[in-house]
Amino acid sequence: MPLAELMAPFERRILHPWMNRNVRPISDPGQVYPALLHTTAPRLAYLHVPFCANHCLFCGFYRNKSNEEAMTDYTDRLIDEIVQDGARAGMQGAPVEAVFFGGGTPSALSAQDLNRILRALREHLPLTPDCEITIEGRVAGFDDERIDACIEGGANRFSIGIQTFDTALRRRMGRKASQEEAVDFLSRLVARQRAVIVCDLIYGLPAQTDEIWRRDVALCEEIGLDGVDLYCLTLHAGSPLALSIDKGALPQAGDHELAQRRYREGGEILEAAGWTRISQAHWRRSAREGNRYNNATKTGADCLAFGAGAGGILAGYRFLLESDTEAYQARVAAGEKPLGGMLAPTPHHRVCGMVMEGLEEGSLDLRRLEQMVAPGFVAALEPLFSYWAAQGLVSRERGSLNLSVSGRYWYNNIAAQLFMLIGTYLDGPPPAAAAHPGGHPTGIPRPLPFSSKPQGHPHERSHHA
Repeated sequence: MPLAELMAPFERRILHPWMNRNVRPISDPGQVYPALLHTTAPRLAYLHVPFCANHCLFCGFYRNKSNEEAMTDYTDRLIDEIVQDGARAGMQGAPVEAVFFGGGTPSALSAQDLNRILRALREHLPLTPDCEITIEGRVAGFDDERIDACIEGGANRFSIGIQTFDTALRRRMGRKASQEEAVDFLSRLVARQRAVIVCDLIYGLPAQTDEIWRRDVALCEEIGLDGVDLYCLTLHAGSPLALSIDKGALPQAGDHELAQRRYREGGEILEAAGWTRISQAHWRRSAREGNRYNNATKTGADCLAFGAGAGGILAGYRFLLESDTEAYQARVAAGEKPLGGMLAPTPHHRVCGMVMEGLEEGSLDLRRLEQMVAPGFVAALEPLFSYWAAQGLVSRERGSLNLSVSGRYWYNNIAAQLFMLIGTYLDGPPPAAAAHPGGHPTGIPRPLPFSSKPQGHPHERSHHA
């Protein structure tokens, strides 16, 4: 087992532990996709809306400026894709338990278009009666008409991109609404009592002080939100924020030490107010918030995908849809599933999913890990576990490996190493290959361009779809 080379401090956060250099690309995804629909395990569904009113400095997901006519045309084709997939053999055989509208900015769509999409989902996909349906949005432009249309269409959860409440910092990041406007918007959403309301905050932003961060987190309790994600800033290569920092227009983003402290302090503030952490980055105020989609997708659950640039996974096969909106619409109009690429399952993806689920929760069941891999596997990893414990990343309790706050901060790196070691133990050492550009040991998964929520260290230059 190649443990010695892994016994070194982590230098940069891995964003996508699932992306393994040994995964095989599928040459003809269109031939494989129909067969993947004949599974019965519960599914998720992701819908991508690649339009925004403006390009916020921190964002690596911007694609197209909002345009009413273009967005209506796009909605027409998105609904066509839902209808076409709904009619495919096998599609109705597995229930859809959670749906997520991401982007981009889904709330940029008109009220009518949002409602049309929601109705199409209910009419053509096998959504469960209690299906969690999340609409991601921003404060600016998300008016009562749009909110009413979403609720009437069946949306029961709103995820609002706040990043920070501080007005001056919001302005520097390209956000239009002030702190007062953001607080008022969220307070009115909460007062409706019609849906679960969550937001996300980012730590490590340039010019973000400890006082700003603590106040941001405390406001989540004061407003009465149901849940909040605390994300570490990722600097995307070529993003306005990265360019502004490089030119000296903004100070440097926070380093690992500061980021870990902010992550710890954010959790402490929430937990002191009675909130519960239910995944690495997500806290909830009560059981009303399930965070079903985000929790399941990180563990490799089956996920349908709709919309230009959307990513999904079925039976371990990860796929990405055509990202160019015009090409996407043309292919859907031709009756085609607009697949842009597909990867074969990560080796041993079921046990890797179990590992990811445990690390998300903060505790890995080593007995179950041994059962799913092979006898002797956990004993073989004891030197690495001891090293992690000495680094303050983990502790041992009976048959579990428990992550500390620092371990949760680095959990993707821990997952990537465990994924590689599972493969090495079962299949032998990976082929000789150059180390990662960031100095990662041979065999550690590297990021590929699949969309995800913003995670990672602020100085990583990632290339998300």
